[in-house]
Amino acid sequence: MPGARWLLLDEYTGEVGEPDVTLGVCHDIDGLFSDAEPIPLPETFTLLGCEPTGPLLEALGHLGTERAWLPSIALFPIHRQRPDRCLWDERGCTCVEELIDVTVIGRRPSATRDGLVDLDLRGYVRLLPKAGLLENKPDVTEFRLAALDDVKLGWCLDVAGVFRKRPAAPIRPVTLIGFLPEAPPLLRSIEGSKITASVMALQYDGRIAGRGGLLSATVIAARPSKLGNGLLDITFDGGIEKPTPSGAREIFRMWYDGGPAQPNLWTRYDRLLQREWLGLAVGRHLLQGGLPDKPAGTTYHLDGRFVTDIDAFYCAIGEAINGPGGYFGWDLNALDDCLAGGWGATSPFRLIWHHSDVARRHLVAGYDRPDHRLRDWGPNIELDDLLEIFSEHGVEVEFR
Repeated sequence: MPGARWLLLDEYTGEVGEPDVTLGVCHDIDGLFSDAEPIPLPETFTLLGCEPTGPLLEALGHLGTERAWLPSIALFPIHRQRPDRCLWDERGCTCVEELIDVTVIGRRPSATRDGLVDLDLRGYVRLLPKAGLLENKPDVTEFRLAALDDVKLGWCLDVAGVFRKRPAAPIRPVTLIGFLPEAPPLLRSIEGSKITASVMALQYDGRIAGRGGLLSATVIAARPSKLGNGLLDITFDGGIEKPTPSGAREIFRMWYDGGPAQPNLWTRYDRLLQREWLGLAVGRHLLQGGLPDKPAGTTYHLDGRFVTDIDAFYCAIGEAINGPGGYFGWDLNALDDCLAGGWGATSPFRLIWHHSDVARRHLVAGYDRPDHRLRDWGPNIELDDLLEIFSEHGVEVEFR
């Protein structure tokens, strides 16, 4: 359909091994782009009858300072009797909860047992359970405490302030505008139907350029569209599982036109939108096939003027290897995979890192806490981490 920018692809309802089903294409999607809700005020929690160890114990020595902080405290319940809804995975049961961006703000002897302490914390609850946030505290003998990478933090007999009813997330309705259903007409008489489909971004030539989110909702209205005969405007009672930031419209429009035609266009965007840029870059590589690997020993030039955080590095290395809008990893594991081949370069190779002083100042020890990824805070990826991966693949890095 000329002018179609989005395709709905059902990857979820068929049997394993069956092909995905194209539900249709549309000109626009009202509600696909929306900015996240403002970060709420932090909550207060208490670990009752706690025996802290590791980083949690170290934080107690810095009460009253910013160093009394931990990126994450996971609460692993030790059930008296495991409930039916509780499932097990490699880390434990699915009733686990996690506190993030945690500052220890108080410590006092506990009345529960001699030698234990009660700790007051300020932070946020991360939504981990598969069935949604638990409102009722599980019946447990204790909670085991752990940090990132399963570092042990001790245990506590009880917690307060974690398990309670919280306001529901706002509903963001979605409307497909100028939707052309595929045959068979799965969506022509569909009011009340539930669909789950990936929203795929299209290029001007009809090829898939990348992913735009997941739509899982029920149709509440379907009416003829003003955009043409046979087209529908379809409204759903819910929205995209993770709305795309409104500022990303320009990036998706660029990819619709075929992608960036010159380097460093990503530098006009903040970290939130750079992640959208990287998502489209990897999507195009996977869905359309990337460039063949250049031979081992090739020299690449990385423009380091704008590498002020790790997301900027991934944008820069992608363009250094594969040109404007290119992809070469968006986290450490992906970078390692790309260096193994199949993503535009053959190791070993030579990387000349221009303006490396910028990365030396910014990719340093500490904690990475971008506002837009409240649930992904953790230790910084340092320059040394990148150099270690490059070294493992025989990549010669020359700083300039």
